[in-house]
Amino acid sequence: MTHTHSRESAAGIGLATYRGDALLDVWFPEPVLDPTPASVPGIDTAIRADDVRGLHTKTIRVVIDDLAQAPADAADAYLRLHLLSHRLVQPRTINLDGIFGLLPLNAWTSLGPVAPDDLANTTLRARSHGVHLTVFGVDRFPRMIDYVAPTGVRIADGDRVRLGAHLAAGTVIMHEGFVNFNAGTLGTSMVEGRISAGVVVGDGSDIGGGASIMGTLSGGGQEVITVGEQCLIGANAGIGISLGDRCIVEAGAYITGGSLLTLPDGRVVKAREVSGVDDLLFRRHSVSGALQALPRTGDWGGLNSALHTNA
Repeated sequence: MTHTHSRESAAGIGLATYRGDALLDVWFPEPVLDPTPASVPGIDTAIRADDVRGLHTKTIRVVIDDLAQAPADAADAYLRLHLLSHRLVQPRTINLDGIFGLLPLNAWTSLGPVAPDDLANTTLRARSHGVHLTVFGVDRFPRMIDYVAPTGVRIADGDRVRLGAHLAAGTVIMHEGFVNFNAGTLGTSMVEGRISAGVVVGDGSDIGGGASIMGTLSGGGQEVITVGEQCLIGANAGIGISLGDRCIVEAGAYITGGSLLTLPDGRVVKAREVSGVDDLLFRRHSVSGALQALPRTGDWGGLNSALHTNA
């Protein structure tokens, strides 16, 4: 499947953190799809030197002429991740090629980003000021909610949603749910499983506890996965194919592109041949153990509307 990259421009005024001349992160409060950045009143008041972390902050102006082109540097990459989490663009519509090589590796702490090789010294300086430093992780991507808190969304554990996730209003991310960058939901959804990079989940769908949707980062594949509307992926199930609308994957069943499926007429095909087809039930036969793809009708019950009122 080919990505369709937007040719729009984007801009933002951000607050950037530096260690010397090295950029650690950028926060863009008001990114826009326009070549002229929006003003951010009061952002200059956050410019300061941080003696505890040995860092300093300053404002920067970033303009991207063409989002279809690969990011040029770390500040450009941070702006693109903000565009996704601010829901200004949808996953897979802008170019993120090479982003891992541009984003610096940081220790993400209760005081903000710290260079990993200075973490011990920073911890000592913090304790000398009576401050206990908590380290949330060491990674290239920060937690989304430290930068963007989209309206109408519930996130039970902030550690499990990366900056660059796209979460539509009405989405609930439970404690074991995970959403990677350049991935997410397009409508009301319940997420108790894993949405990997590049995966898009349609309105009204439920990703059950422990369920997994394959991305392209680890395996090196180019196929990107879409889950249609009103789908249910059962607990501990998984998919490596796209689902059309109103599909169900039985709890515990894992359907990869090469999985052999028995169809109602007795034919056996690879699962990729029914990728994206609407109204299918994927299950494992309880006697033979064979994976099956069966037509389905009716309603699996849908999402509990009371759980998705996130105002």
